[in-house]
Amino acid sequence: MDKEDIPFYVMEFLQGESLNEIIKLQPLQLSRFLNLARQICLGLQSAHRGILMDGQFCPVIHRDIKPSNILVSQDTSLGELTKILDFGIAKLIQEDSGQTNSFMGTLAYSSPEQMEGQDLDARSDIYSLGIMMYEMLTGKMPLQAEIHSFGGWYKAHRHQKPRSFKSINPNLKLPKALEDLIMSCLEKRSRDRPQSVAEMLKALEPLEQRYSASRQMSHRLADTLPKKPVSDDKLTEPPAAIEAICHMALWPKDKPTAQIVFPQVFSNGQEKQATIWVMLPEQEIRSLQSNRLYNRIYRNFLCSMSPYPMVLWLTALYNRFHSKEAGLRWLRCYLDLKTAQGQDIIRLLGDKGQYQILLFALENPQHCAHAVTVTIHPSQGSLLKQWAIISQSSVGVGQPNISKGLLQAEFEKLKPRIVEELESNSEN
Repeated sequence: MDKEDIPFYVMEFLQGESLNEIIKLQPLQLSRFLNLARQICLGLQSAHRGILMDGQFCPVIHRDIKPSNILVSQDTSLGELTKILDFGIAKLIQEDSGQTNSFMGTLAYSSPEQMEGQDLDARSDIYSLGIMMYEMLTGKMPLQAEIHSFGGWYKAHRHQKPRSFKSINPNLKLPKALEDLIMSCLEKRSRDRPQSVAEMLKALEPLEQRYSASRQMSHRLADTLPKKPVSDDKLTEPPAAIEAICHMALWPKDKPTAQIVFPQVFSNGQEKQATIWVMLPEQEIRSLQSNRLYNRIYRNFLCSMSPYPMVLWLTALYNRFHSKEAGLRWLRCYLDLKTAQGQDIIRLLGDKGQYQILLFALENPQHCAHAVTVTIHPSQGSLLKQWAIISQSSVGVGQPNISKGLLQAEFEKLKPRIVEELESNSEN
């Protein structure tokens, strides 16, 4: 290193909110709890497995597991992600090193042996994790010190029996296996607790499979949606039906005469259909009509269940005679899954497996000038139905605009790939 070089730390930049902030608002629903608890356990398991030093793995004991040290961030493809923070007082256990005998940690979450300055292992973190899991489900602590002091908390951790879940909330319905698991983490003697986080993960897995739909949502969209969500502009309805839609569709009086896009449930008098209403320059609509053999359509749906259940309904129109100069025509709209309209539309999309794009000319906006039917891949339809169901029990803890921002960011990541795919398909 040169004399001019200055050593520095490089840390990951994270955006999100602490688990402490989340559970202050209200306790977690079971499905969300199971998803977050599993991720926290996986993080602790990795720390306890240790880091390789001098040819051997040395376990890392965190010593300060608590809600304020858990960050929950949002990923539109993976859902909620947790990060364990603040390893500032973590202990690296090596064969030839002694452990500090002074107390370090947070009083309310420390194990009895931690408060006594004993040598610690993974079971101390498991005790702290048990307290935090109890708090995640109830919003309360399982133990309560008479006085907020070292002595008061030592007495509580060493001698006080944890409060039952029923005593905190008689209406809270939890699987007995989960109650037993958390209470076993709170045992006073470390040998009576789960001996590793792996044991806890083994106990949580069947519970999550049974009670949580969020794990299904954690798979990346690319794995569940068709690999090439691009289709030709081919009619799936007879021309007469399309003409009838165009004849009946009138531009709403409460919408401006401008190039806008919005979703709407359209009824032809017999059945409802999910539609996107779009106003474009007349020349562009004519190009889509006259050169329809060269139309390519991309359709996809991105979902963020947290902090607020929202879907980005994404459609892109590409025509080699128009788009090479003007670019792709992006049709984007959001579906708020906590509204009746959002629920209605997403269920129609999933059930019918198609939707209509209704095109209105900017120069003559009263009547629909052209309609395009877009088919939805069965795997997408199935996913849309799942989102409709999951969103009903999902608790929106944040503002809708936060989820919109997350979805917009994900769209920007996908944009170059979509353009490349559409241009490639148009040349084939």
